[in-house]
Amino acid sequence: MDTVMLSRMQFASTTIFHFFFVPVTIGLAFIIAIMETMYVRSGNEEYKRMAKFWGKLFLVNFAIGVVTGILQEFQFGMNWSDYSRFVGDVFGAPLAVEALLAFFLESTFIGIWIFGWEKVSKKIHLLAIWFVSIGTTLSAFWILAANSFMQHPVGFTVNNGRAEMNDFFALITNGQLLVEFPHTVLGAFATGAFLIIGVSAYKLLRKQDVEFFKKSFKVAAIVGIISSIGVAFAGHWQAQYLVKTQPMKMAASEGLWGKSGDPAPWTVFANIDPTNKTSTHELKIPYLLSYLSYSKFSGEVKGMNELQAEYEQKYGPGNYIPPVRTTFWSFRIMIAAGTAMIFISLWAVYLMWRKKLDQPNTGFMRICLSGLLLPPIANTTGWLMTEFGRQPWTVFGLMTTENSISPNITAGRVLFSLITFNGIYAALFIVLIYLFIKVIKKGPYAIEEESHSTDPYSKKEGHHALT
Repeated sequence: MDTVMLSRMQFASTTIFHFFFVPVTIGLAFIIAIMETMYVRSGNEEYKRMAKFWGKLFLVNFAIGVVTGILQEFQFGMNWSDYSRFVGDVFGAPLAVEALLAFFLESTFIGIWIFGWEKVSKKIHLLAIWFVSIGTTLSAFWILAANSFMQHPVGFTVNNGRAEMNDFFALITNGQLLVEFPHTVLGAFATGAFLIIGVSAYKLLRKQDVEFFKKSFKVAAIVGIISSIGVAFAGHWQAQYLVKTQPMKMAASEGLWGKSGDPAPWTVFANIDPTNKTSTHELKIPYLLSYLSYSKFSGEVKGMNELQAEYEQKYGPGNYIPPVRTTFWSFRIMIAAGTAMIFISLWAVYLMWRKKLDQPNTGFMRICLSGLLLPPIANTTGWLMTEFGRQPWTVFGLMTTENSISPNITAGRVLFSLITFNGIYAALFIVLIYLFIKVIKKGPYAIEEESHSTDPYSKKEGHHALT
């Protein structure tokens, strides 16, 4: 493999691994804030235990997510220096704001939340976790602002061979960002919800701390149904935006070589042959692609062959068709996982409404436990579709991936760092799973006893000794 392909593999593995943690951090922070709000409003200690228990998992996930995120950003200087040199003035600004504002906000208030139990008022402590949640969401906003520039560059001018920002407001109101941000954040809320649903289902199957995990299950199910349906609508808006700004990605995600026809059907399944530029054995749903693209049951979608000719006229000779199989199947796996999430959360809310969670639901609880895997699958395949579908561009219409690589790195060095990084990731993942299992096995009441035993203010004699 050449240096470009190895560097792409390294960045992909780093980003995929990091993106296992980001949605969990955003989703859990939001749901924990809801749980603590319920505690402050009701005074019910069970909600406080819920915030503390799920907070343990949040903190483990947050710590490992920070480590992987730092490593990811280093790659812009190590492997992609020509890219950084060209767009650093634009791309670096939202990343700097994310580090100086959003990450600082969440990191500061997470300390207050960890150590502030029983030491600050309930309302101040509640405010701290809401600031953590806001901080994690703002982090996503600024990072997606940078990514949206790569998908649809705005707010810049090219001067002396470099892209220089001339309109910061255009950068943060980029149409791509306005559709990408809600899709990503709602997906993160769903990820946090399904983690809680899955763990709660596991504990309910084992009949451990039943009332505690039943309450956790209910809160997560409500967040899960709202966010998973919201993700579907946000994805619909994003698809419509793609038709305007990246029609090649849309055509590749459909395996569409020629024109779609009017009305355009949506392809459920196809055998993609990139060599002969054909798609065979297609199973199609009439009218659906037109509705997905234009919110009406009519309208034609351009195919890759026509778009290739247009791009050659606009950008010069080259192959502007992305990896079609990967783009096509990533899109469908994402949709399948998202649809399954909607059905599971709908089923859960239905059982809650009919007050049937008390009855034996072994089959459904096993499905919920398996549902733990759905958000990571949807998040990963969604990212793959977004990034593979943009190829061969790093910055769409401005800079190709091939021209973005660092000039002085070698394939051997990249291969060595790729193997090393993936070894580190594997070790971190094992640590994460071990700590998650340890916290889950102990349960909420053991965690509460531990916090009391280590807090001198929780014992009367400890308090007297200090005073």
